[in-house]
Amino acid sequence: MSHSRSYWTLVRQQLQRDPVAMAAALLLLLIVGAALLAPWIAPADAYKASMLNRLLPVGSPGHLLGTDELGRDMLTRLLYGGRLSLLIGVLPVVVAFIIGTAIGLTAGYVGGTTNMLIMRTLDVFYAFPSVLLAVAVAGALGPGMSNSLIALTLVFVPQVVRVAESVTTQVRHLDYVDAARLSGDSAFGIIRHHVLGNVLGPVFVYATGLVSVSMILASGLSFLGLGVKPPEPEWGLMLNTLRSAIYRQPLLAALPGVMIFITSMAFNLLADGIRSAMDIRR
Repeated sequence: MSHSRSYWTLVRQQLQRDPVAMAAALLLLLIVGAALLAPWIAPADAYKASMLNRLLPVGSPGHLLGTDELGRDMLTRLLYGGRLSLLIGVLPVVVAFIIGTAIGLTAGYVGGTTNMLIMRTLDVFYAFPSVLLAVAVAGALGPGMSNSLIALTLVFVPQVVRVAESVTTQVRHLDYVDAARLSGDSAFGIIRHHVLGNVLGPVFVYATGLVSVSMILASGLSFLGLGVKPPEPEWGLMLNTLRSAIYRQPLLAALPGVMIFITSMAFNLLADGIRSAMDIRR
């Protein structure tokens, strides 16, 4: 236990010495905080339209980031849009992390025919690119946030399973796992005490990197009309509705895309930092 604690202490210290990862974490903290506090810090009503104030440019009096195609305050819409975009980006990865880790642990530890059946079944999903699979599932289920969450979860589960299965297969042949097995410990006890701790770290790092992919795919689904429905504010949907303004107010039309890019990059940089920090000898 003390050895494990000292390892994670080293990981934390290594991560704290990474300025890029710390900057990404701080940026994500600001984005998440702004989204959560949107009802209190937003300067206007996110749904109040004004056809007299359509497509006001960035820096207009009373509208710091201008207004959208219906005259709604862009800063307010971006703040509220972060709530849905982050939810749709993070929730499918969390669910896929839980389900995929459980399936991967089972396949990797049991091995044999069980492993072959699980992995060959999931390999079917790898015949399709992630974008195509997400669009196909969301299209089959119909538009809406719940269906896009299901579609994205189905996209990520096989990927998490593959990582969890690979790490579990390596760990189950280690000496201390064999010793626990020979001592009569149950399979559940071995997985819980000797395997799970070694598997969660690599899978968590991989899942952290998937959040940026999830945000981009979710925004793409909303852009195609398969995700969040109007008038709800969501960055991908805002990109779609502002397409007509790209020649009149290009900066205004690009703002939701800029937020998607910044948030996705922050998740990627943080995941790289965690991966580097964990790449130390136990």
